[in-house]
Amino acid sequence: MPLHLIKLAVGCDSVKELKGWIAERMRALKKKGQPQRHVHVTRMTPKRVEEILAGGSLYWVIRGEIAAREKIIAIEPFRDRDGIGRCRIVMQPKVVAVSPRPMRPFQGWRYLTEDAAPPDLGKAAAGSIAAMPEPLRRELRELGLL
Repeated sequence: MPLHLIKLAVGCDSVKELKGWIAERMRALKKKGQPQRHVHVTRMTPKRVEEILAGGSLYWVIRGEIAAREKIIAIEPFRDRDGIGRCRIVMQPKVVAVSPRPMRPFQGWRYLTEDAAPPDLGKAAAGSIAAMPEPLRRELRELGLL
């Protein structure tokens, strides 16, 4: 059973905005002639790498809700210019919306077990809910209607 990571998408207001950030990052890398790898650098390296690489994803918390995920394809510990240990979390640059779930703020990242991870939105909801604009889904959920 894969293990996942969960992290706050600080400064991001929607899944659409997250997708835009990643697309822009990929365009910039392509323009520079660099490999198009979607990488998130973090300070701490996960200890349970084998479990994460067995199909784990990075789940993004956007505006207080787990809202999207990206499949993790590599975890690369390294030292920065100052000699401080860091970690590159390499992901497929494909964002998958998930069934939103409230999540309180936290620092860094946390492990998320497979049974605690929300299902992908397309699998979890009827087509009409998945097709709703994200702000509308958020408002309906806050009102207790979803």
